[in-house]
Amino acid sequence: MNHHTRRRAFFHSLAAGSIAALARRRGLADVEPAGGAYVNPRKVLLWESTRKEFREAMEGGVLKAIILPTGSTEQHNEHLAMINDTASVTLVAQQAALLLYPQVMVATPVPVGISPHWMDRKGTLTLKKETFLAVVYEICESLKTHGVNTILVLNGHGGNVGPLREAVPDFARQLAINIQTSSYWDAYKPEIIKKYMTSGKAPGHAGEFETSFAMAAFPQRIQWEGVDYEKIKPLLHIKDPKSAADEEQFAREAKLASTAKGEAMIDIAVKWTADRLRKMIRPA
Repeated sequence: MNHHTRRRAFFHSLAAGSIAALARRRGLADVEPAGGAYVNPRKVLLWESTRKEFREAMEGGVLKAIILPTGSTEQHNEHLAMINDTASVTLVAQQAALLLYPQVMVATPVPVGISPHWMDRKGTLTLKKETFLAVVYEICESLKTHGVNTILVLNGHGGNVGPLREAVPDFARQLAINIQTSSYWDAYKPEIIKKYMTSGKAPGHAGEFETSFAMAAFPQRIQWEGVDYEKIKPLLHIKDPKSAADEEQFAREAKLASTAKGEAMIDIAVKWTADRLRKMIRPA
């Protein structure tokens, strides 16, 4: 099987394949969504659901938790789409929810995060910390109003990490429901990074890890054509010398990426997220 065929097969299994087979392969055989039947991936996405579907899931007691993905719209060097963080965390959230169907759904992602450190790169969007946290809080408040009492804020952007860790425990106290937060790369223990990442880095900004993830999940969001980093580097006018050096290093490390690495890292993150949610739903 060549890498193009393998990638199609892998992504088909993620996006629309046998959920029961995925559960067994990830060691989650005790979670049998819909009796092992095919589940339409849209069914775990809140924004793709009708009010009838959501209401019946809540009133029937089958919906136990919501994942709220948080990401960014920001530069990802010369070759990755600016939506990369949001797309990556939403993919992990959706696949984890599918493994736990019908117990988990995914709320509409927060697609702009805290990215002032990238504002000297054209195209980046950023929110003030207070604005970002207010959006996250009010989404959680909305979900609580509808009866949701367990929420995992699953993050996919480095700039959001500190503010979420600081604020989410307060959100939980204020709303009197179980709200927790993690970044999906919390799944990667040092031995996992050493095994799969030649650079020894994960996540890393637009480097080996994020490029591998995109190669496996959404290769259409990688644009190598016309990219000549050495040629463009003097024209970028990056203010911070360390940031400029780091970016150049990540640009080199992106060439280490592979579809197989991305598949492995996605699989690990999905399993870890599903395990985390299962513990939130059924605490010891």
